[in-house]
Amino acid sequence: MSTPYPLSVWARNVSPSPTLAIDAKAKALAAAGEDVCGFAAGEPDFDTPEHIKEACIVALKGGKTKYAPTPGIEPLRQAIAERYGVEYGLKVVPAQVVVSPGGKFSCHLAVMATCSPGDEVIIPAPYWVSYPEMVKLAGATPKFVACDDRAGFKLTPAQLEAAITPKTRLVILNSPSNPTGAVYTRAELQALAAVALKHNLYILSDEMYEHLVYDGVTPTCIATFSPEIEARTIVVAGFSKTYAMTGWRIGTLVAPLPIAKAIAEIQSQMSSNVTTFAQYGALAALKEKEKTAAALKEMLVAFDRRRKLLHAELNKIPGVSCLLAEGAFYLFPNISSFGLKDADFCAKLLEAEKVAAVPGSAFGLEGYLRLSYATSDAIILKGVERLARFCATLKK
Repeated sequence: MSTPYPLSVWARNVSPSPTLAIDAKAKALAAAGEDVCGFAAGEPDFDTPEHIKEACIVALKGGKTKYAPTPGIEPLRQAIAERYGVEYGLKVVPAQVVVSPGGKFSCHLAVMATCSPGDEVIIPAPYWVSYPEMVKLAGATPKFVACDDRAGFKLTPAQLEAAITPKTRLVILNSPSNPTGAVYTRAELQALAAVALKHNLYILSDEMYEHLVYDGVTPTCIATFSPEIEARTIVVAGFSKTYAMTGWRIGTLVAPLPIAKAIAEIQSQMSSNVTTFAQYGALAALKEKEKTAAALKEMLVAFDRRRKLLHAELNKIPGVSCLLAEGAFYLFPNISSFGLKDADFCAKLLEAEKVAAVPGSAFGLEGYLRLSYATSDAIILKGVERLARFCATLKK
């Protein structure tokens, strides 16, 4: 019997998602009857608002079940373009908009359209776990820049400048951040954009959590800084987090016309269009503004309360320090004082106390945990009590 050929270099080099793996393990324990406190999931614990679901049902019953244009149905692309005009004053035409099967795929397409084998992509760490894999799948090389809690988990212009080489093609920025919840100020983003422009780099601005911000923070869209910056920037957003539509798999992308056209062509060969009737639900999210705003406000009130609760309780634990995030629904506490690798810390925590957390090393920064507060107040209190008990055993 002949020996089969090895898998492709892409299949051999790609890493599985650690966040999904930990969440799956926690769910398996819960299914087996264990009382698990899960802080690993990166999705709202709210249901999709009824008016969005109803619009999808109406579209489904109305026969919206055939192929749609690859970049998205025209009314949805028009509504997305109008949203950027209303919220940011950005002049976007529908041809600049591509609707994809999830924000993850939108980011992947952006990398595919701008990076070639041998190129380098600068990624501030901690980073969302999928960025490096997307870069590697494009044949490019991820180049990480560490940004720890002393810097508020933010990349500085000096760090960006120092990381750039003749091979650098793209820089990925994520604000509000997954995994830290950090939000760059407008001035901070302008300074980074100026460095990118100086070196003729593309910018992938992942703004998936743009509407999940607190303490009076105003979201910033990088493409608004200048026509020159806009011409280098790909803005990714979507419906998953803002509208509790994670399972719908609808991401959005706004890019300069040549890039948007290239991305749509790549998507046409990889996935065709987003599920047709689902797009009508997304359209309702943008068109029925009062209902959508009310649903978002309900989520934000709950997330803000949980954010403050989790932050306060974490900082009561000896050996743990945690910054108060300004966006998303994550905190990223520092547990380096305990002398354990964070992956070992999380494995032991899950085994001993049935608390599921994701190690910071999964996001490129050792010595931290990512905790999602997209869960109930009761689970937060119970989970932190267990975490404190576990940490106390490490201090003995």
